[in-house]
Amino acid sequence: MSTFHLKYYLFSNIIYFEFNPDGKDVKQLLRKNIRQAVRRTDFLLMIITLALSVFGIIMVSSATFSSAAIFSRDARVMVLALGLGLAASIVISLIDYDIILKLWPLVAGGSVLVMLSLFVIGVSPDGRSDAISWIKIGSLYFQPSEIVKIGFIITFAFHLSKVKNNISEFKNVMYLCIHAAIPIFLVIRTGDMGSALIFIIMFIGMMFTAGVNWLYFPAGAIIVAAASPVIWLKVFDDIQRNRILALFNPEEYSTEIYQQNQALKAIANGGFSGMGLFHGKLAHSDLLPEKENDMIFSVICEELGLIGAIAILLLFLLLLWRLFVIAVNAPDLFGSLIAVGVMTHIA
Repeated sequence: MSTFHLKYYLFSNIIYFEFNPDGKDVKQLLRKNIRQAVRRTDFLLMIITLALSVFGIIMVSSATFSSAAIFSRDARVMVLALGLGLAASIVISLIDYDIILKLWPLVAGGSVLVMLSLFVIGVSPDGRSDAISWIKIGSLYFQPSEIVKIGFIITFAFHLSKVKNNISEFKNVMYLCIHAAIPIFLVIRTGDMGSALIFIIMFIGMMFTAGVNWLYFPAGAIIVAAASPVIWLKVFDDIQRNRILALFNPEEYSTEIYQQNQALKAIANGGFSGMGLFHGKLAHSDLLPEKENDMIFSVICEELGLIGAIAILLLFLLLLWRLFVIAVNAPDLFGSLIAVGVMTHIA
């Protein structure tokens, strides 16, 4: 009588159950296994994730509120995305992650192709002449780097797992660095420096978790520091360089630092308890650029004050804690690295 183990990943939590295909009452066994899976689901992680999603929808609704549309298009898209994401997470949780592991060549190839497509059909966000990081589908904009991040977590976790016994050999470390450099380079060339930074953080976190000799990390920092003049002159364009310089000389680069200055003013407006939901002064004006996405935290601070800011940060800390627990209790290195990849992506 054969038995196979199906590993469930529901909301990033690892759940096990056994299924005996030779049994007569397959439906009864399947129902039993599903009940066991539900009992072992990390409902705290599920609740935290849903709470953050609903909170985000409310705050985006506030940031985009107008008398013409109380529930804005951005908020409606987020509701749709939440529903689709929830459905997709349940479906994916029914797939043995060993199957996903075996599909790594398709994941890797697809990730590279979708990034290369940006150089052909990529479009710039409003007000950004230096970026081609979006694809327009009808009236919707899609950012491929978000999908590529998931692909990178899968492929890099597989790569690290394959070389785990000799992971600190120089050759293996170089191959791992090349693996990470490919998506980072492509993302930088499309003008998305924020996503590039996230890739770097995921790379470092997953390398550390896999047990790479710690001496490689300061050595890598020294190499990056030595190469910084080349990176500054050859990798960054004028707009990206000016944005970095604006942090040190805001008076000279007032245009580049305008968004950050307005965000700080919104945060200061909120004080301890905030101006009230849907009542933010800058949040409901045209003086706070990208308030529904990049600057949403400043909207939270202005409308809900220090209390709201602390509440949302605590929710994120709880989320990271649950992912850390999952990583520690994962049955193998691949599972642990997947959890760490997600955790560092969020962090």
